[in-house]
Amino acid sequence: MIEIQDIYKSFGDNEVLKGISAHFEPGKISLIIGGSGSGKSTLLKCMVGLHEPNKGKVLYQDKDFTRMSTEERIPIRKEIGMLFQNSALFDSMTVEENITFPLQMFSEMSKAERIERANFCLERVNLKGNNKLYPAELSGGMKKRVGIARAISMTPKYLFCDEPNSGLDPRTSIVIDELIQDITDEYKTTTVVVTHDMNSVMGIGQYILFLYQGEKKWEGSNKDIVHSDVEELNDFVFASPFMKIAKEKF
Repeated sequence: MIEIQDIYKSFGDNEVLKGISAHFEPGKISLIIGGSGSGKSTLLKCMVGLHEPNKGKVLYQDKDFTRMSTEERIPIRKEIGMLFQNSALFDSMTVEENITFPLQMFSEMSKAERIERANFCLERVNLKGNNKLYPAELSGGMKKRVGIARAISMTPKYLFCDEPNSGLDPRTSIVIDELIQDITDEYKTTTVVVTHDMNSVMGIGQYILFLYQGEKKWEGSNKDIVHSDVEELNDFVFASPFMKIAKEKF
C-alpha cells in the first residue's frame, strides 16, 4: 500500500499541490485525474521521488519515503515500475536491450537470464519475437507495450503510469487499459495511473482521485463518479457529449 499525507509542492511562488492525502491499495488500479495544471503529474513525481514535496509524507508500507536518503530509497525504487508518457525508450537500443536495461542495472541475473525475462515480458504484452526491433520501427501502441514490458521486468510491487494512452487511438487505448488491468490482477501491484482519458476512468477506475487547482476535490470509484455533485468534477468528466449521454443513462 502507498499512503500520501498532506502533500504540498511549490515551484517558486507557484503552489502546485495543496495538502493532498490519499491511499493507494494493492491489487487495485488508482487513477489520478484532473485538468491541465491541476497537479496530477507533479503528485505522481513526488510519489516516486522525481520531485521532493515541500511538506507531507509518502509512505510505502508505512515506511516514510520522503525522509529517506538516496541510498535508503534504493530497495523501494527496485520495487517500482514506471511507464512514462512518451514511453522513454532508448532510441539506440533494441526492444530487448530496453527491457533488460533495468535488469542489468539492478539485478544479479546473468545475460541468459535477462534475455529469458525479456522474452517472458514481451510475450506478456503480446510482442513475442520483436526483440531486435528499434523504437523507430514501432507504432505508438507497440512503444507503450514495450514500456510496460520494461516496467514489469523487475516484477514490481508498485506500477506507475503517466498518461499511458496519450497519443493513441481509442482501440489501442483499450488494449493498453486491459493490459494494465491484467498485470495489476496478476501481480497484485499497487497501480497508480495519471490520465485524462474518460474511457479509462469508466473502464478501469477502481479508485479515482480528482485534483482541481492543486487540491483534492473528490475521491471514489467509477461507479460513484456519475452520481457526484461536485461541480468541478462534473464539468471535467461530462464535458463531452458522449459522457453526458452516459450520465443520463445512470
